[in-house]
This record gives sequence, C-alpha cells and structure tokens, in this order.
Amino acid sequence: SMAEQEPSPPSSLEGNKPGFPTSILADKHEDKHLCTACQKILRRPFQAECGHRFCSYCFNRAVSSGPQKCSACIKEDIFEEPTSILKQGCAFPDNAARREVESLAAVCPNEGCAWTGTVKEYERNHEGKCEFMIIPCPSCKELLRFSEQERHNERECPERTLNCKYCKEPFQFKNIKAHDEICPKYPMICEGCAKKKIPREKYVDHIKFCSKFRTPCRFHVVGCDMSVEKEKIHEHERTCSYEHLNLLLHCIMGLKVNLEGMQPQSLELASHKIHELHQSLRDLEARMGKLSAVAAAPVQGACAPAALPTSFTLLPSAGGAALELQLQSEKAKVAELSRRCQELELKASTFENIVCVLNREVERAATTLEAHNRQHRLDQDKVETLSNKVRQLERALGLKDLTIAEMEGRLREMSAATFDGIFVWKISDFTKKRQDAIAGRAPAMFSPAFYTSKYGYKMCLRIYLNGDGTGRGSHLSLFFVVMRGPSDALLKWPFNQKVTLMLLDQNNREHIIDAFRPDVSSSSFQRPVSEMNIASGCPLFCPLAKLDAKNTYIRDDTIFIKAIVDLTGL
Repeated sequence: SMAEQEPSPPSSLEGNKPGFPTSILADKHEDKHLCTACQKILRRPFQAECGHRFCSYCFNRAVSSGPQKCSACIKEDIFEEPTSILKQGCAFPDNAARREVESLAAVCPNEGCAWTGTVKEYERNHEGKCEFMIIPCPSCKELLRFSEQERHNERECPERTLNCKYCKEPFQFKNIKAHDEICPKYPMICEGCAKKKIPREKYVDHIKFCSKFRTPCRFHVVGCDMSVEKEKIHEHERTCSYEHLNLLLHCIMGLKVNLEGMQPQSLELASHKIHELHQSLRDLEARMGKLSAVAAAPVQGACAPAALPTSFTLLPSAGGAALELQLQSEKAKVAELSRRCQELELKASTFENIVCVLNREVERAATTLEAHNRQHRLDQDKVETLSNKVRQLERALGLKDLTIAEMEGRLREMSAATFDGIFVWKISDFTKKRQDAIAGRAPAMFSPAFYTSKYGYKMCLRIYLNGDGTGRGSHLSLFFVVMRGPSDALLKWPFNQKVTLMLLDQNNREHIIDAFRPDVSSSSFQRPVSEMNIASGCPLFCPLAKLDAKNTYIRDDTIFIKAIVDLTGL
C-alpha cells in the first residue's frame, strides 16, 4: 500500500547520493553492477586500487574519517596492504563501468508508473520527478504521491495554514473552530432583529440600540422573569402592572416581617442592658456613700485612726468610670438601633407610597384595557365582515381567472388556425421532444386546429416522433384527425376530402409526401360526437433512419409538417 512504501529520494545529478535501487532494472542485475558498500546499482562508480567498485558518494563517506580497510577484500580473503586500504586519492572514476550501468534498461520502481528507459535517462529525466513518487508531507508527515502534493497542501493537510476570510489573520486549519470563536470580524446574527453579518466586534454596540433585542424586565429584582424586546418594554410594564404590583407587595411584606422580627428582640436586649447598668450604678453610689460616712466619723481614743489606704479609696472611682464608659457604649448602640428602625420605617413608608401609585396605575390600566377590549371586539366584527367580502372576491376572481384562461386558449387556437385547408406545423426542440417520445413521457403530439373555411371542417394533426403501431421505433408516424367544430351541422358527412401530408425539406428540394382519400365507412370520418374522432393516416410516414442521417429536414432543431386538404366540391 501507499503508506507502506518508502519515500522516494529526490533526483541528483551529482555524486552526493548512494546507488540506485536494484528495483529500477528491467532485467536481473549482475554483481559487477553493485556498489561494494551500499549493495545498490552503482551511481558515478569509483574503482579502488584493490579493484572493488564503489558509488562516488559511498567511497567518499567511507574515507571521510580516515583510511579504512576494504570490507570486500576481507570478506573474500584477499586482503593485502597497501592495496586493500581505502583512502582519499587512491580511487579513480570508472567511466567504463559508468557507461555500462547507465545503458542498462530501467523501469520506474514507483507503484503505478509505466515509465521505461535507460538508467541514464531515469537519473536525468525521471528520478525525483515521477508523479507516482511517494514523499512525506513536510507539515503532517503523511505519505502521499508527488502529484497529490499540491492538492494535499491546499485542501487536506490538517497542519496547513489558512487566512481567515473575515479578519484575514492566518491560522492552522485544525484550529478553525477555535479561531471562529474569537475572530473579531466573525459574522453574528442578532437574536432580536435577525440582522445577519454583524461583526463580533460591533455586536455589543448593536444590541445596545437594537429595538428588537430582548432584555430582562426592570422588575426582575422583585421576581419578574420575563425578557422583553426593548421597543415593547413600556407595553409590557403597562400590561403586566398587576403582576408587578403583586411581586412588589410580596417583597415589601417580606421586608416588613424582617423588620418586625428584628425590632423587639433588639430593643428588648437594649432595655435589659440599660436596666442592668442602672442597677450597677445604684449599687456603686450606695457603696461610695458608705465609704464617705466612715471617713467623716470622730476619732475614738488617744490616737487618730490611720489614713485609709490609697488603693482602697481609688477602687470605687475606677469602677465608676468603667461603668460610665459601658453605659455610654450601650446608649450609642440603642441610638444606632433607633436610627435603623427609623430608616426601615421610612423605607416602608416609601414602599407604601409606591404601592398607592401602582394601585392608581392598575386602575387606569384596567380602564384602558376595558376600552381596548371593546375596541378589539368592534375590530373583530369589522375583520369578519371584511374576510367575508375577501372570500366573495376571491371566488369571483377565481371564476374570472378560469374565463381568462379559457379565452387565452381560444385566442391561441384562433391565432394558429388557418381557414383555407392548408396548415404548416412548426415543431421546435425536435431532439428533446423525440427523446420524450422514446422514453414514453410524451409519445404523441397534437397540432393546433385548422379549418377548410371559416364555417368549414375543423381538423388537426397528430404526430408520433418515435412511431406508432407498425411504425413504432422505426418510423415517424403522422395522422389526420377530424374534430368537432361549431359548424358541423351545416357540413356534408362523412368527410370525403383528399388529404396530403408533407415533411418539408428546408432547402425546398425533396419533400416527403403522402396522400390519401378518406374511407367513408370508417368512424374516423363521420360527424364527431366527441371532441375529436379516431386519428387516421400514415404510421410509416418517414423512416427514422432518414432523420438520423445527415438531412435537410431538421435545421436549428426544428421540423415543419404541412397538411393540404383538397377543397374540391366544398
């Protein structure tokens, strides 16, 4: 398979490649044509002093790192110094061997290629240029034919680089979806107005001003989950004001419950703390009074009492200051709670005002809605009346269309009709119509009607482009048809006029002509009781082979049929 083939090496006319693969030879190779080093067909052969031949490339590679022993001499057990030592300058180009190798018959080793020639021609003209050569894609490393490289690089390689058709920036094909997600010029479609080809970088600006773009209702903060087109937002707020009022009422009631649940607990806690502070303050004042009385009592005995310790007299003062600070802190907390209560009361009052306003709006909206409903009922009655009129007009229009179609058919028939018994029928698109006849889609065609006179017989022709009856598939069949006419009651029956049918030569040289006189006993020529009688005429009118060969009956894919009705006796 292609994937298993080795990549073919590119061509080189210099001696910088190893030998040719043995598979290029048309015949079995000989050992003397093989390189001692690479065991391939010699390319630019060099002969060493020991007599062994090497490709120029193989020899130079072998001695590039210094003198080497000839491996072939060692293998053949003929090694001797210095002749079996390979080194620079000890080998010469073997032109005789080169000419012999280059004249060998060669074939292309690439599967599917039929090239043949000599080894010289292969190296000069075909190697590295074969369309069937297998090479790796430099990007994705997939193996492919040389002839498919351009198509692969342009259409198939997953690593190929493309330019975005919108922003012109380059990207790898495998990243096309990721690029489309970030491309600033990528065309977007507005979900509102359905406008197409809006660059992504301008999409945000577009939806800001698009009147059809849907945005959340302003009352979504209280629970309305409707998304409305911008141009209809006011209508939505007007029609859904009752629902909005309910949502707002629920929100206010929730706030009120929270407020009521918070106030008693906080105020009761604050009152309890204040009561405790007052009690502590009274206890402190009582203790301080007792201490003052002890300090002012008269001296009993010879010696004055020792002074009260300083620390004892200061403790009460320190305790009072701490209690005073705690009292101030609790008072501040009470004041903060009072302030928050006032704010919540103010908010509740504001919400109550809003509810009143919304109530009035709802009442006005209800009145307006009732007026709209009355008008809507009146409009529906008008629409129903107009619909009935439209249906009546459509019926009348349909009848007129039928009349017009009938008149157009008659007009076409009258414009194509002749009134002298002579009729020329032009059949264009002959090839297509004949193919339709062969396929059975339209085996027969009728001509427009023609007349013997204005008040005479009405007739037409019927043609089978692939034959009918005995002429099917071999002849063009042409028939004459007597039709029911407006003046049949005034005419002689059965029809007994000679009829001549012709396929016209468009060079006016050799027309195909057939004529017949009606069989008066045939039903085909009695007075018609239906639209037309059974056709009668020439099933073998003209061989199809005559029309298939070069002829002058068909020109510009058109033929002409002529009918002549003899008017003698009319």
